[in-house]
Amino acid sequence: MNGMEQPVNIQTNHVQRDKLNLLYPTVVKSTPYAAQHAINTAVVNAVNKQLHEQGYPQNPATDVTAYFELKTNQRDVLSLSLINYAFSGGAHGLTIQKSLTFDTDNGRLYALKDLFKPGSNYVARLSAMIQAQIKERNIPLLVDFKSIRPDQDYYIADKALIIYFQVYELAAYVYGFLYFPISVYAIQDIIKEDGPLGKMMY
Repeated sequence: MNGMEQPVNIQTNHVQRDKLNLLYPTVVKSTPYAAQHAINTAVVNAVNKQLHEQGYPQNPATDVTAYFELKTNQRDVLSLSLINYAFSGGAHGLTIQKSLTFDTDNGRLYALKDLFKPGSNYVARLSAMIQAQIKERNIPLLVDFKSIRPDQDYYIADKALIIYFQVYELAAYVYGFLYFPISVYAIQDIIKEDGPLGKMMY
């Protein structure tokens, strides 16, 4: 704990090249420095991985626009989404999204499983809640939804865990990303209290 639990300072970096317009975040003037360095390294690695997945710069026809959204920056938790849109001809481009959630005190990056108590069946629990939302929202799926992946994409926004699916992962292109908000209070019995979701509860 840094005692203050203040938001970290985020600076936006802009990279503009032929066929690339990229905005990505960097944590600046933050202590401890090791945590800042770990966070910034993880962000740059994720940004580069997305560019590679989208075929930039391997495919000369690929035009990329990438940016980020801050979801949480409080209580020693930083959760953000990196969004990358690539167009290389055809009817429409493809957007991919990667979210990263950190402890700003030590720079630790949290996978979905790290948010829950060991041995808690978070996959089944979250899957059932998402199944109910799919039904309630009447979303026509391309594939039968059975379960989330243990490392499903997520971010934290206020007092909710947002589980999401990539474009085409569950539904047609027109539906884009499918987001399923789950209140921390609905899963508080399985949340790891000293993890990022635990910090959002109090």
